[in-house]
Amino acid sequence: MMPSSFALPDGIGREPLLAELRRLAWGAADILRAYARGEQPPYGFPPAMSVDHGGEGPVSAADLAVNRWLLDGLAAAFPAAGWTLLSEETAAEVLVPGQPLEAEWLWILDPLDGTKDFLQGTGEYAVHLALVHGQRPVLGVVLLPEPEELWFGLVGAGEAGTAGEAWRENRAGERTPATLSGRGEELVLVASRNHRDDRLEQLLAELRPARSTAIGSVGGKVATILRGEADLYISLSGRSAPKDWDMAAPEAVLVAAGGAFSHADGRPLTYNSGDVRQAGCLIASHGPAHADLCRRAAAAMALIDPGFPV
Repeated sequence: MMPSSFALPDGIGREPLLAELRRLAWGAADILRAYARGEQPPYGFPPAMSVDHGGEGPVSAADLAVNRWLLDGLAAAFPAAGWTLLSEETAAEVLVPGQPLEAEWLWILDPLDGTKDFLQGTGEYAVHLALVHGQRPVLGVVLLPEPEELWFGLVGAGEAGTAGEAWRENRAGERTPATLSGRGEELVLVASRNHRDDRLEQLLAELRPARSTAIGSVGGKVATILRGEADLYISLSGRSAPKDWDMAAPEAVLVAAGGAFSHADGRPLTYNSGDVRQAGCLIASHGPAHADLCRRAAAAMALIDPGFPV
């Protein structure tokens, strides 16, 4: 029986939804792995690996194929569902700057998080699906195709008073719960390969993580926290910033697992606000040190870049 604390749109059952999300996720993995290896992708998608380098970043045939696979799959499986579908690849067509979508329930999809890593062949890319209700994610799916990990997070889906339920599955459907580390000190930072500047380096010098590792996609970074390999991820950006589709699904899984993801001043991340940018100083952590990390980061940013909206 579905816990009462976990809500879904009328007529949508938890288990049928999870079953369809599994099917779509592993299908997306097959599509992306085929493109990555120069093989014929399944489901009739074109074999040519074309890349458009315009706009805010590269868009490949793989992005577009997975985008179509996810949108068509959700629409076909739940034709009467009371939700709206938004993906990174359709955002320019449907969004008006400053105006949220009129949607009580909204899927926010990133068909390929970490396109640069995908094209560079690092294998550190992901697929994100998040169901948002009232500007906050209630369900998140993060697929890591290369290690074949499928993460689910149901926010508030556990027993009363708990954060939710989060786990990873392999293709056989075997579940492994999230295992956030218990480190209170000597925290391990997971950082970006491609998005680092002097302000971030100064902030990290103040926070003094014990060590750091670099991972490409946001989904991949958060997965290291979910496995207990890392404890902390920081996004520091302004005009050019991660978007709703970069953050919503990883946040949902991390929060459901008992971790935390917020602005440095403690404000929660919000989605479908009329501005898809997730700008400021955003901190994701395993939880126990989150309030202290936020306090220290906000104080440091006031000196590093006075007036920067954390």
